[in-house]
Amino acid sequence: MNCYTYIVKCSDNSLYTGWTMDLSKRVKAHNAGTGAKYTRMRRPVKLFYYEVFATKTEAMHREYCIKQLTRMQKLELCRLFADKILQKC
Repeated sequence: MNCYTYIVKCSDNSLYTGWTMDLSKRVKAHNAGTGAKYTRMRRPVKLFYYEVFATKTEAMHREYCIKQLTRMQKLELCRLFADKILQKC
């Protein structure tokens, strides 16, 4: 089963990074207020970025690495991701 590392953009424009085994369910949980404490008061959230991994360990490690980035670096990562998605269309 795939695991995901993701970034959501909150209603206050802050960014939240996490990992999950079910990306759609996790984003819905954030928006229902049953996700992380951080996102509870910053709803709605919008999926901004994600990566797919084969194992939980890989996803958790990538989450840690992304959390070490500055906000500007995270935004650049998301911009590159969006450009990549648009190229596929």
